[in-house]
Amino acid sequence: MIPAILLIPAAVYAGVKLFGKYKEKLSEESFESQESSKMDKNANDESQQDISLQVREQKIASKYQKEIDNKFSLSLATLGLNAFGLAVYPPLTIISLPVLIYLCSSFIKNAYEDIVNKKKVGISTMDAVISIAVLSLGYWFACSLYCSLFFFSQKVLLKTQNRSKQNLVNLLGEQPRFVWIMVEDVEVEIPFSQLKEGDLIVIGAGEMIPIDGTITHGIASIDQHCLTGESIFVEKSVDDNVFASSIVLSGKIHVKVEKTGQKTIAGQISDVLNQTVNYKSGIEWRGEDIADKSALPTLLVCAMSLPLIGPNRTVALQCGYFGYNMRILSPLSLLNYLNLTTQKGILVKDGSALESLTQVDTIIFDKTGTLTHEIPNVKTIHQFGEYSEDDLLRWAAMAEYKQKHPVAQAILNEAEIRGLTLSVQENSTFEIGYGIQAWTDNHLIHVGSMRYMQMEQISVSSEIEDIENNCYEEGYSLVYVAIDKKLSGAIEIHPTVRSEAKSIIAALKKRQISTYIISGDHEKPTKRLAERLGINHYFSETLPKDKADIVVQLQKSGKKVCFIGDGINDSIALKKANVSISLNGASTIATDNAQIILMDESLSQLDYLLNLADSMDANMRRNLTASIVPGIVIIGGVFFLNFGIVTATLIYNLGLLAGLVNTSLPLKDLKNTHNKKNE
Repeated sequence: MIPAILLIPAAVYAGVKLFGKYKEKLSEESFESQESSKMDKNANDESQQDISLQVREQKIASKYQKEIDNKFSLSLATLGLNAFGLAVYPPLTIISLPVLIYLCSSFIKNAYEDIVNKKKVGISTMDAVISIAVLSLGYWFACSLYCSLFFFSQKVLLKTQNRSKQNLVNLLGEQPRFVWIMVEDVEVEIPFSQLKEGDLIVIGAGEMIPIDGTITHGIASIDQHCLTGESIFVEKSVDDNVFASSIVLSGKIHVKVEKTGQKTIAGQISDVLNQTVNYKSGIEWRGEDIADKSALPTLLVCAMSLPLIGPNRTVALQCGYFGYNMRILSPLSLLNYLNLTTQKGILVKDGSALESLTQVDTIIFDKTGTLTHEIPNVKTIHQFGEYSEDDLLRWAAMAEYKQKHPVAQAILNEAEIRGLTLSVQENSTFEIGYGIQAWTDNHLIHVGSMRYMQMEQISVSSEIEDIENNCYEEGYSLVYVAIDKKLSGAIEIHPTVRSEAKSIIAALKKRQISTYIISGDHEKPTKRLAERLGINHYFSETLPKDKADIVVQLQKSGKKVCFIGDGINDSIALKKANVSISLNGASTIATDNAQIILMDESLSQLDYLLNLADSMDANMRRNLTASIVPGIVIIGGVFFLNFGIVTATLIYNLGLLAGLVNTSLPLKDLKNTHNKKNE
């Protein structure tokens, strides 16, 4: 055994820390009282009430965190005090008795709730019995060690949960802080949280639509692939509905607010955080289930054995309680793996997804935004007049020079690739309406859709309309370019396939995982993409409600399905799948419903994620072994080899040590990740 005197520094550390926490608690209680009064005064509408409720819930969680921290500090203090007493002056140990009684009262309270409210005798009952028995027999050092391990495990669990919460809040918190609304024909900027039903919000080119509503004025080209799954933009005008998370590519619209965003966002964050809080791994559940189910038999065996083997060996027998260390080892393993996923750019909102990934044999990719990038690319430039391809591209790029929407970025990127010089003059003027109009270098340039050309009274031949229809059928977009009121050409915009997609599909095939594409696009572009990436199965022209049906059908055929999507139209399918994954930057609803979010906005981490899931599953199984095997040895030793408390405690701690070494294995990868970042 390690000499108890080595634990003396723990008493000093815990005493100083506990005094600091006591002062902090007094200040916090005063602050909470003031804040509560302020919130009661301010919570006059539903939005503020939601925010107030969230703040109060966070304060309750914070209070519980402080309670656990204080009890852990107290247990360390008693541990150090008992170590000092045993090594120097034994009567000192009696000072720890009132504190140990207070700490053990937590076990008694939990046992009471289990027995009275849940009608079960489980792990909490064993906590109470063991702590009372050890305390009553005078093994105060063992009792303080027992309390320290328990509250340490609780501290680790809370730390895991809080880390996941904070990452999630940071992700979902990326909402507009201010918006422009029309007030008596004047645009006024207000905080987003103050929007209410009936307001007229003004949204211009390059801006995200933050609410659901109806257009009352204007026309705009809108990228709503997160809603429909289609890669081409759509044009909307007065009386058309628009939805949150879609992007205005060109034009300017006034939208009547039909649903305020703040309440919805608050509800989404709250729901997801509740899911995160309640997570326990399946292995941990199995370990606790073993512990719960063996609690009553263990107590009965101990009660019957007491007259035969005496109090000392009876308490030793209780140290052989099956599955007991799982509540310490599993949270530690989980924390290390979650830290590792975070460092690798993966946010795991629901830990059960990591376990379920080990069983997945089918992965469905939503096409647009998942297998393709947000910014498309220029494929073909059609010439209708005297200008060359480079000339047309140069004119279009000069017109789109200051624009940030995806189509403009595609045109500007292609101009850069071709090395074109954009001679944008200082006296150039730009008019952004339903397309874009630019006066530059003594020329009038119009860039936009066919509808925009017709609005500007620029003639479009039937031959050109045939090209437009063909592109639509293939899933492409056409951006027309007119020079001096004459249609001179059109730029064909294609979706950009993610560079990592093909290698990821190949890696999945090596794992013998079936892959599917599901898309709202037409069959031709969907089939072409499937062939290009080596995917054998695809579903095209799929309505949002049908995506979930496809997931369910595959599950009924015995498949374990992982769905990877990025749009609002994917939300139901994400919920139905065994595992759901989304990319950071996707629609808020998609990231809310997804269990795992790839924070680097790519698929490059998917194979690593699957490897990590396999590793965690193996790690948890070793934890279970490290928790159960010592129990078997202790029980056998008590009956056949006369093991007492000291021997049983030694074996128990050896099993715990083996488990702790196992839980630290992910830290090696975590250290390597930090080293790579620092290089």
